[in-house]
Amino acid sequence: MSLEVELAEVREFLAEHAPFSALSLEDLTWLVGRLTVRYFRRGSAIMAPGQDNNSLYAVRSGAVEIRDRAGVLVDRGSDGMCFGATTLLGGNPSQFSATAIEDSLTLVMDAATFARLGERSAEFAEFFDVQRSARMGAAIASQQLSHQGSAILKTRTAELATRAPVGVPLTATIRDGAVTMAEHGVSALLVMDGPRLAGLVTDRDLRTRVLAAGVDPAEPITRIMTANPLVAPPDGMAVDLLLDMVGRNIHHLPIVADGVPMGMVTATDLMRLERDNPVYLAGDVAKQPDAAGVAGAAARLPAVVSSLVAQDASAADIGRIVTSIGDAVDRRLLALAHERLGPAPVPYCWVTLGSRARREQALAADQDNALIIADEAGPAEVAWFEGFAELMVGWLAEAGYPRCAGDVMATNPRWRVRLADWRTTFRGWLQEPEPDAVLGASIFFDMRPVAGDSRLYDALVAEVRALAPESRRFLAHLSRSAVLNEPPLGFFRGFVLAREGDHKDTLDIKRGGVGAVVDLARVYALAIGSTAVSTDARLAAAIQAGAIAPERGADLRDAFEFISYVRFRHQAAAVQDGRVPDNRLSPAELSAFDKRHLREAFAIVRSAQSTLATLRSGSVS
Repeated sequence: MSLEVELAEVREFLAEHAPFSALSLEDLTWLVGRLTVRYFRRGSAIMAPGQDNNSLYAVRSGAVEIRDRAGVLVDRGSDGMCFGATTLLGGNPSQFSATAIEDSLTLVMDAATFARLGERSAEFAEFFDVQRSARMGAAIASQQLSHQGSAILKTRTAELATRAPVGVPLTATIRDGAVTMAEHGVSALLVMDGPRLAGLVTDRDLRTRVLAAGVDPAEPITRIMTANPLVAPPDGMAVDLLLDMVGRNIHHLPIVADGVPMGMVTATDLMRLERDNPVYLAGDVAKQPDAAGVAGAAARLPAVVSSLVAQDASAADIGRIVTSIGDAVDRRLLALAHERLGPAPVPYCWVTLGSRARREQALAADQDNALIIADEAGPAEVAWFEGFAELMVGWLAEAGYPRCAGDVMATNPRWRVRLADWRTTFRGWLQEPEPDAVLGASIFFDMRPVAGDSRLYDALVAEVRALAPESRRFLAHLSRSAVLNEPPLGFFRGFVLAREGDHKDTLDIKRGGVGAVVDLARVYALAIGSTAVSTDARLAAAIQAGAIAPERGADLRDAFEFISYVRFRHQAAAVQDGRVPDNRLSPAELSAFDKRHLREAFAIVRSAQSTLATLRSGSVS
């Protein structure tokens, strides 16, 4: 290819991207003769904080991301993206890093050319003035995030979508879909039924379901699409979405609002996260070839929690992340169990209970799980699940989740039964409650499906939600149990400490602190028939339903967050010191600030307990 042709191609490329698209043909021609070309391999540093930069870069092909000094993502882009102007306009050294996240070809402009072009074109100069202002604003925001937690923990799902989704109608052929994907340079295609999402086709589908299978490209695209694919809501948290993607080994996920796609998140969005980010831990768990590998990956969880606490991530964020990694462990071990034992003889649902179900799991948590088996299972099919459960529970213990001291695990025949048996058990608790039985059963009202046929769980929970608000005796027993779980606060607002044993002179922040709020929220939720499972969501639902005063509900939510955060910080300190994390705090490790606010938090919980006496008309009074 001649030099003139190459220069013409560069000129045409620049003319397609701002701010170069605003330049005259004369200025473009002048510019291309003054540019140099630089190639950066994936992972290469182009700019670094603290170092001088005297060039403007334009990405010709590939992708580059910009981060601030704290490592928080500020910008990312591909073809046509410009960076480096901040130092050219504001002076060195650079406050940002620029890294190639794909093999990248860049067009490089020196400072003199940049200045001269700004003089020749007001539009060109204005573009970078505006860009600098926007980027500095983003940098200031990211600095604030750096003190409050990682940006990914605060990002909404919709913010991850880097481009609008590309789609074809249901009537399209496979060839139509492939051509559309090639034209738009995408690796996933939405199949649309009018404005609504009907299915998803990926480049992998074209390889495995068309080429490898010898399918005629003239066939309808509906033949190879994944119908009703997993989608994400735009207002969800990005960290939950990314954890779910890597945990399920999903590479493309549409963002959908009311059935209408708004964007697409792909696996490449994970590139912007550091290797020690919890998302990567969930991904590593999902890729392990055996149970020993899963255990090895899961062993990194305490270090992740310690890192999150150091970032001042909220307790709610940390609990969700610990939970998601636990879910990834469950799902991978379930898949490995099927590799060893074969497919289940009938549908089933593996459910988690307690703090994991509420997405509030901390370190030092044991196993709480169960199996819901389809009603068509006979004795032989039910017996198959005994070996399945023994294998799973054993592997989970090896992965750092100890067996439950109360035997609330799928290995217990009581918690490994058919859906009809589960319904009978829950009806007994709700309609003929005994105080001791209700106390032991409370954990089963915090239940969430992890893997298998979730319709079995849905059928059970629908019945429970319908019966609970009318089960007055059950709610009264549950309320009494919640009131008895008192915070560790004495008459003179001193902490009640253990007086003997291994935990002498410590307070149990889980039982009377975190657990007390959990118990209160559970009573409120069941009383109003709420489908919420997490403590915060239950309290929010109770406020909305008028079951609890807004001020008291807000105070309880704040108290729960503060107590939970102190608990995580205590566990992180144990990890740092090489000790086994637990829930027993010594007052000596608490600052005056912590002690003052813990007392206030415990007082809020105790005040809320004092009002929980009776249940009337579906409300807690």
